[in-house]
Amino acid sequence: MIKYADIIVDLQAGDTGKGKVAHFLASKEDEYTHVVRYNGGGNAGHTVYHKGQKIVTHYIPIGFAYGLKSVIGVGCVVNVKDLFKEIQEIESKGLEVRKYLRIDKRTHVITDEHLFEELSENKIGTTKKGNGPAYRDKYSRKGTRAGDIPELQEFVIDTYKEFYGDKEVKILFEGAQGFELDIDWGDYPYVTSSHCTVGGAILNGVPPKYIRNTIGIAKVYATYVGSKNFEGDEEIFENIRELGNEYGATTGRPRQINWMDLDVVKMGMKINGVNHLIINKLDILEEIGIFKLNYKGSLKKFASSEDFCMYLISELEGEGIKIEFSKSPLTV
Repeated sequence: MIKYADIIVDLQAGDTGKGKVAHFLASKEDEYTHVVRYNGGGNAGHTVYHKGQKIVTHYIPIGFAYGLKSVIGVGCVVNVKDLFKEIQEIESKGLEVRKYLRIDKRTHVITDEHLFEELSENKIGTTKKGNGPAYRDKYSRKGTRAGDIPELQEFVIDTYKEFYGDKEVKILFEGAQGFELDIDWGDYPYVTSSHCTVGGAILNGVPPKYIRNTIGIAKVYATYVGSKNFEGDEEIFENIRELGNEYGATTGRPRQINWMDLDVVKMGMKINGVNHLIINKLDILEEIGIFKLNYKGSLKKFASSEDFCMYLISELEGEGIKIEFSKSPLTV
């Protein structure tokens, strides 16, 4: 039976460091039994450094690095060929994956037809991984599910039986993309095709009463990968891109840069019920010596890192909300 679940949610447009936070939390002894990816597919990439080795995952939750069951949940879509390629790449670094990887039988599969269809898409700048057509077919009730794919049978489970059996279950939900890309709450139509909120995690079979913590992740500046015009016109954004290594883990595309939109972060915190906020990459703004954010229609400037952080705390801290600033990647 489920004892509790912690949910990691991105409060911006992805690329805030969710994977690093999941990797750090999964390292805590006896804290979790399962790490579950609750949305998205190969259009997302998490880069972590495990014992000095760089690991990039697109489908597989990071739990395997610590001997935890790593579940691709029902809210995800999976390209079978790319999944096996990812398994091989991770195992080439000396880590066991197959022993811990699980896929819910209801998880939908990205087909060659889905990939071909999305090759011609250029309106919103997708990663062309076939996610959109796969989700469309899911909701049109004509998709293919993991339980029907012979190559996946060694990994396929029923998460209902997994979560509600006799053994104690403690879940860390690892999200993909971010609040600004959510199909319902994001900047439509420049959104992804899945639910990037706490609601997306709940859809994977865990009701609200089991949620212990909702961990919101943001960066001290904002980034976006896609076709809409997002980047500001200040030359300093090029410096931030280089210092922050802001290039997509999936496509390698340079991320557009702008100052943090505090309205979006606050909205994401409220809608997701965040009680633990982690704000990453403070060291990048400290390196350039400029501290700005957008809020309530105006650009606010701060004289120091301390002033910047204190302002964020004053605006975001509330009853039961813990706020942390990270100056460097969380590594184990």
